[in-house]
Order: sequence, then structure tokens, then C-alpha cells
Amino acid sequence: QVQLVESGGGLVQPGGSLRLSCVASGFTFGFYAMDWYRQAPGKERELVAGIISTGTSTNYADSVKGRFTISRDNAKNTMYLQMNSLKPEDTAVYYCRAALGEDTYWGQGTQVTVSS
Repeated sequence: QVQLVESGGGLVQPGGSLRLSCVASGFTFGFYAMDWYRQAPGKERELVAGIISTGTSTNYADSVKGRFTISRDNAKNTMYLQMNSLKPEDTAVYYCRAALGEDTYWGQGTQVTVSS
């Protein structure tokens, strides 16, 4: 059974940091590209950051460049998103996604709220 389980979300003040984790099971994690998406209330889901299967290449949305870092540990079947200098506009539900060809899996999401 395929599972992607996100954790690490919560309430943080502007300027603060959070580290999200996504633990995968039920498929060969190291073969899949992984992404973080987010969806704010009333808005479409958007790509935040992506990382290829080997972890040697990453990409970021312009809105998070220089503040967020995506990484993965294939030995632990886990992907991370380090989020620094958080802003209120980063408030959203954050989802992890695994993709390989036509195979796509999604996690259930974790809420991140940036507010004073």
C-alpha cells in the first residue's frame, strides 16, 4: 500500500522556521522525483519545490527561492522541506508528491500557518 505521510507543520511567527518531512512507503522511493506543493484557501495548488530521484538537482518557485530548501534521504525514504524566513503568504496546506512517468502519489497534507 502506497503511503506518503507529511509532518512538521504548525503555527509559526513571521520570520520563523519550520521543517517539513514526508515519509514514503509502498513503492521504490529512490526511483521517484519528489515535489512539495501547497494550497492556500481559495487558491489553486502550486508547486513549491522539486527534487529529482538522485537528489542532485532541485528547483524552486520564485516566491520561495533563497528561503526554502528541499532535500531527500533515499536510505530513509524521506523528503524534507526546510522553510526559513517564513511570511504570512506562506500559509497553506503543504503536500508532498511522488512522480515517475504516469505514476503519481500524493500525501494528505500538513497545515502551515504563519501569523503573529
